[in-house]
Amino acid sequence: MSRFETGEFSHAGFSVVAEASTNERVDFIRKTYAHLFMAILAFVGIEFFLFQTLDVRFLVKRMLHGYNFLLVLGLFIGVSFIADKWARSSTSQAMQYTGLILYIFAEAIIFLPLLYIAQAYGGNNVIPVAGMTTLLIFGGLTTIVFVSGKDFSFMGSFLYLASFGALAFIVMSLVFGFSLGNVFSVFMVLLAGGYILYETSEIIHTYQIGQHVAAALSLFASVALLFWYILRIFMSRR
Repeated sequence: MSRFETGEFSHAGFSVVAEASTNERVDFIRKTYAHLFMAILAFVGIEFFLFQTLDVRFLVKRMLHGYNFLLVLGLFIGVSFIADKWARSSTSQAMQYTGLILYIFAEAIIFLPLLYIAQAYGGNNVIPVAGMTTLLIFGGLTTIVFVSGKDFSFMGSFLYLASFGALAFIVMSLVFGFSLGNVFSVFMVLLAGGYILYETSEIIHTYQIGQHVAAALSLFASVALLFWYILRIFMSRR
């Protein structure tokens, strides 16, 4: 369990997962994936609530008008940075959960246009099929890491560079109005898969006991990225 001291949460005395006892490692992994599962459920719940209570069609039109989505993307990146920093707080568990909740809400907002278009034009099954495909790929990649025990930390530099390159292409597509196409979507699926391998390895080897909220946020971000581009690929086939 998390340690509280005068209302604050501290990692002092906690060891890296790889150096912890077997019971501590198992407890950390269980908490991480339980929080990931709750994050996914919260994301689905927020999307359902937004679609039921808001004029999503009008909101999506405003988000996609002109350069508005470029602004939305910039705000999302800024909020993601803040949320991740809060989730990694070593002094406040409340701050950790605030960061995770903030990130889930930000993902729900930026997903609105894609989900609306998928719902309106992609057919009744495209979203659930894309969701199931995402979870199957995530489960397969997770199994690879846990069964092999391989340390994928060497992928970190490549993943970060590839992410910056992909972001540059996305920004250019928004500014100049060209489509990135399925080749880019396949690349992003591979990138998201690489992040899942890398971050799952980090959970086993690098995180400290007590950082399960931050670990869950990182995994949720990769699952969301994977779902986004799998959904785009499925929609393009309609």
